[in-house]
Amino acid sequence: MTVKTRIIRIGNSQGIRIPKPLLEQSGITDEVELEIEDNKIIIHAAESPRRGWEEAFAAMAQHGDDILIDPDAESDWDHEEWQW
Repeated sequence: MTVKTRIIRIGNSQGIRIPKPLLEQSGITDEVELEIEDNKIIIHAAESPRRGWEEAFAAMAQHGDDILIDPDAESDWDHEEWQW
């Protein structure tokens, strides 16, 4: 789908209005990242820094790779002083 739109003034900046059907098709809902490539502005949804972590942790647990590296890290302080 190709749509023409005008650049509009927004305060001291400029912007464009993106039609709702284009946003719905792109899946963009909130924060975006902009980049320039071959004299084109590319807009895409900003990636979450922890995207995919849930699946990675589930895979680790399934393979038994989610144990503590140093199981003896507890001390007397953990049991006597710390309030859980």
